[in-house]
Amino acid sequence: QVQLQASGGGLVQAGGTLRLSCAASGNMLNSNGMGWVRQAPGKKREFVAVINRSGGLIYYSDSVKGRFTISRDNAKNTVYLQMNSLKPEDTAVYYCAADIDVNRVRAGSPITIGQGTQVTVSS
Repeated sequence: QVQLQASGGGLVQAGGTLRLSCAASGNMLNSNGMGWVRQAPGKKREFVAVINRSGGLIYYSDSVKGRFTISRDNAKNTVYLQMNSLKPEDTAVYYCAADIDVNRVRAGSPITIGQGTQVTVSS
C-alpha cells in the first residue's frame, strides 16, 4: 500500500499563491493516478486535480482550472499543486490522493487518501 505525506498548506491572502507537495512511499504499483481532493467545513469532499504517471493525462475541476497546476516528479515519487490566484472559497483541507485509475480520483473516491494540509485564504 502507498503512503502519502502532504505539506505546504498555510494562510494566504486572496490573490496569493501556495504550492502543495505530496510525497509517496511504499508500493507505488497502484499510484498511476496521483492528485488532490479537498474538503471545506460542512461540505462534501471534492476533486481538485489529478495527473497520471506519464503526465499525459491531467484533469482539473472547473473551479480551479486556469488557476491551479498539477505536476509530478516520478523520480521523487512526488506530486505538486501550484495554486495561484487563490480565492476564499479555496479554503479547505487538501488531501493527497492516489489510485491506479485516474477516474476514481476525479470522482473524489480514490483508493488511498493521505493526511491533509490546511489551506486558508483570507479575503
